[in-house]
Amino acid sequence: MNKISLIIRREYLTRVRKRSFVIMTILGPILMAALMILPAYFAQKSDENRTIGVVDESGIFFKKIPDTDNLKFTYITEEINTAKNNMNKEGLYAILYIPKPAYSVPTKAILYSDKQPGINIKSHIKSAMEKEVEQLKLQASGINEDVLNSIKSDITLASIKMGEKGSEEKSFVEVSMILGMFSGILIYFFIFLFGAQVMRGVIEEKTNRIVEVIISSVKPFQLMMGKIIGVALVGLTQFLLWVFLTIAIVGIFKVSNPGTFSGSKPQQMMTDNRVNPATANTYQQQANNANENQGILEAIGSIDFGVMIGSFLFYFLFGYLLYAAFFAAIGSAVDNDADTQQFMLPITVPLILSIVMAQYVINNPDGPLSFWLSIIPLTSPIIMMIRIPFGVPFFDLILSMVLLILGFIGSTWLAAKIYRTGILLYGKKVDYKELWKWIKYKG
Repeated sequence: MNKISLIIRREYLTRVRKRSFVIMTILGPILMAALMILPAYFAQKSDENRTIGVVDESGIFFKKIPDTDNLKFTYITEEINTAKNNMNKEGLYAILYIPKPAYSVPTKAILYSDKQPGINIKSHIKSAMEKEVEQLKLQASGINEDVLNSIKSDITLASIKMGEKGSEEKSFVEVSMILGMFSGILIYFFIFLFGAQVMRGVIEEKTNRIVEVIISSVKPFQLMMGKIIGVALVGLTQFLLWVFLTIAIVGIFKVSNPGTFSGSKPQQMMTDNRVNPATANTYQQQANNANENQGILEAIGSIDFGVMIGSFLFYFLFGYLLYAAFFAAIGSAVDNDADTQQFMLPITVPLILSIVMAQYVINNPDGPLSFWLSIIPLTSPIIMMIRIPFGVPFFDLILSMVLLILGFIGSTWLAAKIYRTGILLYGKKVDYKELWKWIKYKG
């Protein structure tokens, strides 16, 4: 055991002192924080004040398109060609041209601009015009808009999970889906990333003949276990540093730029202290958005972060240990990276299958297929992490963990049989038949 601990220490210290580890440990949080910060930052910076000139030949939309905090509409009586020629002189961002309709109401409009207008601008104009046209059609048909609005209903469907002892708990499917997928994909990523490091490390030591010196002092099994656990600790260290540094970077940015994540201000929709008819329903939409935001906060508060973090660390660690043993065995059986491809397929198929079946598991987390995929050690690290946010029976969780530990022990035993022979074998093309001989070899 002392020799294994020495190998673990060597692997750990050697890798954390590498320049690549330091660079990735610093670069990773910066990139992850940038994914959170930059969209909000650029969205705020892009909200510059713009003025759009409106040439309305129909006369229907005069002062009916509401202004927003950063979008103003000015109505032009000039002919459209003149307005387009004077657009830059008058400092207009765009010209909205509403041609005279062939029938009763206009059905199209044209937005002229030197630049490609954003989707929010087009959506705002389109929504305001559609609302006004709908009101005209209702008036022409003699239908009271208040009656029509009173018919519309907003249904809120809450999901309550009932416990065995009659307890009730509100559940949030959307949050569970996002959390499960994120956790599963993260484990998938880390298994491949750090498992490949084990394989490349074994190939490098084998190619450089360093392993011949090491084997003279320790057993092949001790070397393999020390390397696997050492890289696991490196991966765990890097992951925890990524989490803490990302949180720190985002937190510092929020403190220094408090307005960036505060969201946009409500659009100005009042004229003469009355609600603009073209956007009256926007108030209801904003109220719905407020309720949705409150629901999101409530959903986040319902997450048992202790269970999620503990489960993630367990399945990340033992899922990695299980697959790292196979990666180490492959590295010992070949002399270069190109020869690993023929042996990678059986290892990668269960992981890829887990990601492919993720959507099914989300739709039916308690189904028989979801159960078996979360129990089988080769797929349980990803599938069980997808199931856990939805609520997993205690028996299923314990059974999955026990089988994963047993799977790790079995994979280590199997990989050790290949490792002890292949680690000192050079210049020979190995196939599956040869690997089977190594596994059956006694002695």
